[in-house]
Order: sequence, then structure tokens, then C-alpha cells
Amino acid sequence: MEYDIAIIGGGPAGYTAAERASENGLKTILFEKNAIGGVCLNEGCIPTKTLLYSAKMKDPSFDLAKIIDRKNKTVRKLTLGVKARLTGNGVTIVEGEARIAGEEFGNIRIHCDGKEYLVKNVLVCTGSETVIPPIKGLSEVKYWTSREALDLNDLPKSLAIIGGGVIGMEFASFFNSMGVKVKVIEMLPEILGNMDKETSAMLRSEYKKKGVEFFLNTKVTEVSAEKVFVEKNGKADTIEADKILVSVGRRPITKSLGLENLAIEIQGAGVKVNEHMLTSHPHVYAAGDITGFSLLAHTAYREAEVAIHHILGIPDEMSYKAIPAVVYTNPELASVGKTEEELIANGESFRVQKIPMTYSGRFVAENENGNGLCKLITDDEDRIIGCHLLGNPASEIIVTAGIAVENGYTVDEFKKNIFPHPTVSEILHESLYI
Repeated sequence: MEYDIAIIGGGPAGYTAAERASENGLKTILFEKNAIGGVCLNEGCIPTKTLLYSAKMKDPSFDLAKIIDRKNKTVRKLTLGVKARLTGNGVTIVEGEARIAGEEFGNIRIHCDGKEYLVKNVLVCTGSETVIPPIKGLSEVKYWTSREALDLNDLPKSLAIIGGGVIGMEFASFFNSMGVKVKVIEMLPEILGNMDKETSAMLRSEYKKKGVEFFLNTKVTEVSAEKVFVEKNGKADTIEADKILVSVGRRPITKSLGLENLAIEIQGAGVKVNEHMLTSHPHVYAAGDITGFSLLAHTAYREAEVAIHHILGIPDEMSYKAIPAVVYTNPELASVGKTEEELIANGESFRVQKIPMTYSGRFVAENENGNGLCKLITDDEDRIIGCHLLGNPASEIIVTAGIAVENGYTVDEFKKNIFPHPTVSEILHESLYI
């Protein structure tokens, strides 16, 4: 069995690549060992956002079973939709764990469930997995990762979340909305890692008002069934919780793929690629979390397109200049481009223009007593190089700023764009005049 391209992994990068390849006449085979849609569709982006929307819309009394059932129905519907599009485009789908076995006579050999497939090109997009830190006692308790937290039957009275990154904060938002006493433990001085510190601190303040406890600059040293032992500034302390959720990050899945059989170069934790998503082998590409660079589904979509374009001979290059990052809490936080902290660390000069979200009439109308901030960052040439938003619906309007960042618009050039009124997105236009 010979194919033009074999795609290993059916997540956002994999199914996007399979569609684009087959649409353009490439004989395509897709291998997926778990479920089409990958982590994003089955236990990440979509199910968490479904739960968060339910939490946002819920009545004072709610039915947890119905919330989980709605989440499962949404996932099933979307998963079936993706599979239907793939088969409709003629993609061969193989359910099983694929491994690169080597190459011969110009073809790469793929083994799966006792069968061999010969392909001209390979796109590896096996995604990432949850990092489980080596914390004393963790293996002896029934802790949650994002997977288990999505399929809960009962709510705990209290929850300790180890890790205050995007995943940790989104689950903090959901469980806080469900009435659970949430405690977020973070080693760094602020939540949300490398995102803008000012808006991150504002979001933390919002959730502190809602009852979430934050333990910053705090290291977890040990856990037990009902306690988390921590250390801060050399002093030991304990945090009581009925359940523990571990969300310290994710890492690329590169093992058991047979990458060594083609001498694929690894860089850091992921597969090394160039601007065309090509690895050190001239016919092997990688896209999505496996590269270890930007572990986001929307990045994976674009990387997959770039890889397929290169195979087809269509000029294209991957740009990471304006990758939006969103935290789907309530309020939402969104970011694109450079942060103040990054620019200061690099010794670059910049200017900040910021304005409260309440300058938008639509925002005030739809976010009673809501707060928020719109921050634009420009360089010496007055070009927009970063934008950071706190306030709903930040996730829907950050792309507008991203287009400005990607295309290097100056403030004057951006001012010439007409924003519809009344919309929250007008806040971007208003911030240009500060």
C-alpha cells in the first residue's frame, strides 16, 4: 500500500493536514491510536470551553450530570464531523499506533498493527501529554489531570490546583463557578507564565474577589489524600483540599514513533523543524505540539497548512509573530505579540497605550460592573507589536490586533480601519488615541 503522505496523529494538525492534502490530490493516510480530534477536541479545548460556557450560563441551581452530558454530546458531534470530512475527502483512516520503521527505494516505511505502508512523505503530529511532576506522595493519591477533571461525577468541596497556568486557571474558573473552594498553587511570582503581567494580576484579583485563594512563589514538596505540603521563602506550610488537580504543563510526545530510524533531529523537548515545518529529513515534517514551540491548537492548524503547502510546492512559511493566546476564564484574557516584560528583558524600547474596557459602550452594556483593560504596545517606528486584553469577549477580538501585529501596521495605518458600532472591538480603535 503506497501513499503520497502519511500523517501520524489525528489532532488539529493531523486532521487539518489530511484535509488539505487530500483536497489537493495527494493520496493520504491518517493514523490515530486514540480518537480523531486529538487532545484538543476530546479532552482539551472543546470540552473545557463547553464546561466553562455551562458554568457561565448556569442557574443558581444546576445539574452537574447534565453539564457533563452536554459536554460529551458536543465532543461527539464535532468528532463525528471531523471524521466525516476526512472520509468524504478520500482520506484513509487507520486506528492504531503507527511507527516509522525506516526507508527503502525512496519510500518511508510505516508499520501499524502488523501491516506495512510505503509513503513518500510523513507528517508527524502526535501532540503532547500532561507533565506529572516528581512530587513526593503524588503516586499514592487519586489526583486529577485535565482528563479526569472533565469527567467528574461529583464535585469536591475543595480543590487544590497545582499550577497557575492557562489550564489551571480555566479549571479554577469552572470549579469556582460550581461552588467549589479553589486554591491555586504557583511556583512563579504571578499566574499565567509568560503572559502580560499586568492583565494577569488583574485577572487574579478578579478571582480572588470570587473566593479563589492564590499561593504564589510557592513550591509543592509533598501531597497526601487531603493535604498539600508547600514551601515559600524557606518556610513550610500545608494547604488542605479534598482533591488535587495537577496542571503544570504539557510536553511533546516523541517516544515510540521510530524517529531515530530516520535520524530525526530533536531540539529541546520537541522535533526540530525549519520555516516549512520540515525536519532534518527531506521528506519528514512535524506540526503541532510535537515541535515543542507553541502548544496551541490554532498554531497547529497553521503549521499543518505550511507543511502541506511545501509538499505541494506552494510558497509559504510559518510565522510565529502574532500567535494569539487566550485564557477562557470569566472575564477572558487574550494576548498577541510582545509583552512589556519580554521587551524589557531584551533591552528594547517601546510605548504602551492602554485604556479601560469601560470606554466601550457595548462592554458596559454587556458586562455590568465589569472591569477590564486594553493595552497596545508600539515600537520606535510606532508599529503595533503587542496587544493584551482583559474583558469579555477578548477571545473574539484579539485576532484584529493580531492582524495589525503580523502585518506591521503603524498606529496611523490602524486608525484608518473602521470598526462597527457598537462593538467591544472598538476599544482597540479608542486605545490608538491615548
